[in-house]
Amino acid sequence: MTTRPWAALSALCIGFFMIMLDTTIVSVAIPRLLTDLPASINEVVWVNSVYLLTYAVPLLLTGRLGDRFGPKRVFLAGLVVFTLASLWCGLSGSPEMLITARAVQGLGAAMMTPQTMAFITNLFKPSERGAPMGMWGAVAGVATLLGPLLGGVLVQGVGWEWIFIVNVPIGVVAIILTVWLVPDWQPKNSHRFDVPGILLCCLGLFALVFGIQNGQQYDWGTIAGPLSIPVMIAIGVLLLVAFVWWQARNRNEPLLPLTLFRSRTFSFANLANLMLGFTITGMFLPLVIWIQAVRGYSPIESGLLTAPMSLLSGFVAPFAGRLSDRINPKHVVVVGLGALAVGLAIIAIQTQPDTAPWALIPAFLVCGFGIGCVFSPLSNAATSALEPRFIGAGSGIFNTSRQVGGVLGSASIGVLLQARLAVELHNAAQLHASALPANERAGFVEQMTESAGHATEFGSSAPKGGMAPELAKAALDTFHDGFTSAAKATLVLPIVTLVIGAVFAAGMGKQKATPAAPKPETAPTPA
Repeated sequence: MTTRPWAALSALCIGFFMIMLDTTIVSVAIPRLLTDLPASINEVVWVNSVYLLTYAVPLLLTGRLGDRFGPKRVFLAGLVVFTLASLWCGLSGSPEMLITARAVQGLGAAMMTPQTMAFITNLFKPSERGAPMGMWGAVAGVATLLGPLLGGVLVQGVGWEWIFIVNVPIGVVAIILTVWLVPDWQPKNSHRFDVPGILLCCLGLFALVFGIQNGQQYDWGTIAGPLSIPVMIAIGVLLLVAFVWWQARNRNEPLLPLTLFRSRTFSFANLANLMLGFTITGMFLPLVIWIQAVRGYSPIESGLLTAPMSLLSGFVAPFAGRLSDRINPKHVVVVGLGALAVGLAIIAIQTQPDTAPWALIPAFLVCGFGIGCVFSPLSNAATSALEPRFIGAGSGIFNTSRQVGGVLGSASIGVLLQARLAVELHNAAQLHASALPANERAGFVEQMTESAGHATEFGSSAPKGGMAPELAKAALDTFHDGFTSAAKATLVLPIVTLVIGAVFAAGMGKQKATPAAPKPETAPTPA
């Protein structure tokens, strides 16, 4: 194996940067996707959710693939799939094609992520993993938060297609550096593949996410025939329960080794990780639409608002990683989750129809500090609780928990925003209708209430030319007031989720040193 572990890690982090960037880069392009494709808000949410879903579900399996065939080979295969799928996304001409391409892109991401954590545990001694985990956490945090900024520049400068095409040159560079710098480490663990577990997990998550995300679209009723939204959600829950039952019964080699959860630290770290994924993925949807559609900011200006948050997160993460080597990581994680919750709460309180978005920067900085304190120490705590033989499975589980949280967060925030819009636009319409002639009030309220289901009207909600000025003003005021109230109400969900995550993090035990991993110089040379 190479004697340059930091060089190898840097090559891996380029690929990891891409896949984390794509979890949030779509958010700033939402208003443009709504009008250019065109797409409904549900279809746009699916563009993000399907990526997170196909990213999350296979992680338990791809961690095992790395153990069996070698992390470098699986990472490279995923990198190729991800890069080609990114090109496909950029060439898509319809919502359906874009959703399909994003699904393939998620599969490539799922092949890559567990391998980065597996390499960290092999390249570095347990006592030295804080700094590399800090680098890994910095990459995850910066990429996640840089997504809206880079997306804004690309959407406004060259078009939404380039938020995906930009991955192609980055992917090519990552492939070359991985072949050159990353060792062909072969754990040579012969794993059996739990086919029933894979099917139960995949189908269960899909049914649950489909039910949650499409509930508003089907008015929480019938989908087709006897199949309804409540039935779909119930099927998803039952399949996931059956999955856990099968993992406990499977005596050969379960996809999810439940013995790992005997570690209190590992169990609570995964629960906190799930809450983190829920928040990070979901928090941008209401904020980006509010900034662009209500306050009239461009995609670039929208992205610039999050730039200080990204920079501070990247600055804090390495220090948080090193600090987690010296003190119990759970203390750093609790502070980080608490800071992120406080930052979002300040944003929710400050946000009004006439609030200048730049006034939210201090709150965004609080969020950036919080995120910088979470990724590295939480990863460090989870991996330090694992025995070396469980690294592949454990890293797969840990990454899965965050991505499952992201899937549920994207779906839940999307459906909550749609539900609150239906209520808040109706309330705002009734208020502003009082300024209209009596014979126009009922029709105005009905029209504005119905507009909540048509996301293509975001950013252009005021009636077009030919309408009376007082009607146009009432419609615009209704949209601004209604969407602002809906966005504020929607942000309560991630805030509550973070508080729950902080409680889980506080439940983690003391960090224990794991047995030393093989020294880099004793392993085979690179292929």
